[in-house]
Amino acid sequence: MQKILVARPIFPDVIERLKQHFEVDWNNGDALPADELARRLADKDGALTAGDPINAAMLAAAPRLRVVANMAVGYNNFDMAAFNAANVLGTNTPDVLNETTADFGWALMMAAARRITESEHYLRAGKWEKWSYDMFIGPDVYGSTLGVVGMGRIGQAIARRAQGFNMRVIYHNRSRVAPEIESALNAEYRTKEALLREADHVVLVLPYTAENHHTIGAAELALMKPTATLTNVARGGIVDDAALAEALRERRIAAAGLDVFEGEPKVHPALLTVPNVVLTPHIASASEATRRAMANLAADNLIAALGEGPRAGRPPNPINPDVMGKARS
Repeated sequence: MQKILVARPIFPDVIERLKQHFEVDWNNGDALPADELARRLADKDGALTAGDPINAAMLAAAPRLRVVANMAVGYNNFDMAAFNAANVLGTNTPDVLNETTADFGWALMMAAARRITESEHYLRAGKWEKWSYDMFIGPDVYGSTLGVVGMGRIGQAIARRAQGFNMRVIYHNRSRVAPEIESALNAEYRTKEALLREADHVVLVLPYTAENHHTIGAAELALMKPTATLTNVARGGIVDDAALAEALRERRIAAAGLDVFEGEPKVHPALLTVPNVVLTPHIASASEATRRAMANLAADNLIAALGEGPRAGRPPNPINPDVMGKARS
């Protein structure tokens, strides 16, 4: 029987499903240190990960490994050049989390704009003693301009929600989306710089790549309105967290909502000292139905990639399909 490693705790019923096909080594505790992860991968044919870094050295030390299924849409934890060189297939879990993540991005944006976290801390500290006309005034969402950076599936889901808030939608993407999508979303294309200048609320939903590192840094923040908000439900590293903390402290933008961070689970200490930011621990996809769908789709990818039958070697969500059918090198 083929062997797989499940590198993180997931739903026990998904583990039982995998046991019908494989000998399963399940880490049901904290994330494995790199050396322990490499050791446990060494004799495996496949693995299911959830953000665990898989690099060239690990692949070289695991000569039987043929597929690594990531329980996420993003896969910047994979060294894809090494995967391609070794003919190891990577898979991910797109689509099943689009709507849940869009809901959460919207919640973060509204919480940042309306200063919900900041005002809750004020209330809990016993500081609320009277009403004031200017207490926790924030920018409106309804009728404002939404700027979406990254108009993929989740970006489009966020833009759809803007219609109910009578918002003007502008977007920036590596390439323009099809005219029929622009029309359906009532969305207008902008350069990144123009979007940052015009938008009242900027939401980041683009994948992390080397080219996208610090897409939003000090220069980009300087283009934004002082009344604008920034929301990141994409990946850490897309925003320069130190520059953002400084812009928030100096009120050069109004507020931010962040679900992802550079070097997470560590958070830049400066972000913890500014009041006008909503911080959550990478939970945008955290509804039970969505997380179950992600776990089962990752399992589907493993079973199809390593199994037998009509879909053998052809998982539903390959990241690097060119390596399918090639011998491990």
